[in-house]
Amino acid sequence: MKWIRNLLVGSLVVVAVLLAVGMLLPSGFKVQRSVDFAAAPERIYPLIADPREWKRWSVWNRRDPAMAMQYSGASSGAGARWVWKSASEGNGEMEFTSAVPDERIDYVLTFPDMGMRSTGQLRLEPTGSGTRVTWTNEGDMGSNPVNRYFGLFMDRLVGPDFEGGLKNIKALVDG
Repeated sequence: MKWIRNLLVGSLVVVAVLLAVGMLLPSGFKVQRSVDFAAAPERIYPLIADPREWKRWSVWNRRDPAMAMQYSGASSGAGARWVWKSASEGNGEMEFTSAVPDERIDYVLTFPDMGMRSTGQLRLEPTGSGTRVTWTNEGDMGSNPVNRYFGLFMDRLVGPDFEGGLKNIKALVDG
């Protein structure tokens, strides 16, 4: 019986230490990827400014072609909004909060089922030979220590999807 008590006490100590360390982890996260295009910004911008165009290049839509989408607000740019439901990619909402044609789209991304909210941007910067597109997303995981552990892996979890999406756009505009 003593070994059971020691096992329980040891397990509680491990859980307490993990929770304490989790509270000390940073609550914020940032994911950012860039890809250079041969195309000019005006060829790229329509693909990112119109939520209906995201189905053509988003890795999430490609992984779940049956994803249920509902669009509202403006057709593109600031105020464009969409909501999706997906068994494999999760349920979410995105709204473009600000837009500067051929320069950038700012957005708010929400996953209500997980209580997560983040902000992001797709920025188009002319280069000598085309355009660099940088996709950024950042947010705060709050005070939940488990979520803070999750935040440590956001770049590794979401970064490859950003890279894939940007490469899909590149294939559409650069051929």
